[in-house]
Amino acid sequence: MRKPAVLVTGASGEVGYGLIDLFDSVDDMDVIALDIKPLDDQLHEKCAVSIAGDILDENLLQRLVSEYEIHAIYHLAALLSTRAEYTPDTAHRVNVEGTLNLLKLAHEQARWHGHAVPFLFPSSIAVYGLPDTETKKRAGRVREIDWNFPTTMYGCNKSYCEMLGRYYTLHYRQLAADSVRGGVDFRSLRFPGLISVVTMPTGGTSDYAVEMIHAAAQGRPYDCFVSEDAKIPFMVMPDAIKSLRLLAAAPAEALTQRVYNVTSFSLTAAELRDRVLSHFPKAVIRFRPDPPRARIVDTWPEDVDDSPARKDWKWEPDYSASRAFNDYLIPGISRLYS
Repeated sequence: MRKPAVLVTGASGEVGYGLIDLFDSVDDMDVIALDIKPLDDQLHEKCAVSIAGDILDENLLQRLVSEYEIHAIYHLAALLSTRAEYTPDTAHRVNVEGTLNLLKLAHEQARWHGHAVPFLFPSSIAVYGLPDTETKKRAGRVREIDWNFPTTMYGCNKSYCEMLGRYYTLHYRQLAADSVRGGVDFRSLRFPGLISVVTMPTGGTSDYAVEMIHAAAQGRPYDCFVSEDAKIPFMVMPDAIKSLRLLAAAPAEALTQRVYNVTSFSLTAAELRDRVLSHFPKAVIRFRPDPPRARIVDTWPEDVDDSPARKDWKWEPDYSASRAFNDYLIPGISRLYS
């Protein structure tokens, strides 16, 4: 008999670490961890199996399900925004074709064991594209249906994958004689800039927030690549994991949409610097914007409207900006260099 399991792709990334920790503490279902690189020993021990492989390798995915029944998929693997701009063709293959492979796998698994497969998909505020900073200021808290004009390959990929998820959930094979609905239960979160103390920043366009703290904790100067007044929403990793857990657990009948904004707090880059300086008074943080990267941040909203998530599945962040810095970011990152 094949064993029931949860598949986590991109398992060694920022969200994967927190998610696998959660499964290890509260869930008795086996975790299959898949990442392009081998997992470290600490993470490997918490998984039934960890595989170094590519989500574009359909043969690998089929071999994987020969032993396990996949009852849920957390698809975290992606080529992030900055790298995706340098290799847009590769980003499209990984971010879109990889997601399509997993949606097909979820549908096949649902037909095999007779239950819809929850498909949790982290999307991003990169799907938004506001034309200029004045419009951005006027827009305020942006809804899911507003300003969906991404300016990056990563944002385009995420936007399209949201639509693919809706299609596989609501309309897949709608003209087929043997059409079976309900195979995939796609649920997506549009995350703001995520900040973690567990993993190192990896070149995401919003990573200037955490890079400031890492540099200050090491006594290194930091040149911030956005302007002082650049403002976007942020969330610390414990709240990101909490939001995934709440959305996954929500009854299907409670959901009024397939894609939800979530956020915790919004700060300008200058406000981030000031909070870092309050803990590391000798830190040197300079603003030397890199115009192409800064322009991307300027297309993302200052804040997002997450009222549907609060209404449908009782979303509420645990970390304000003050608590995020005082209780999580500063102590956690400081310990790395003590």
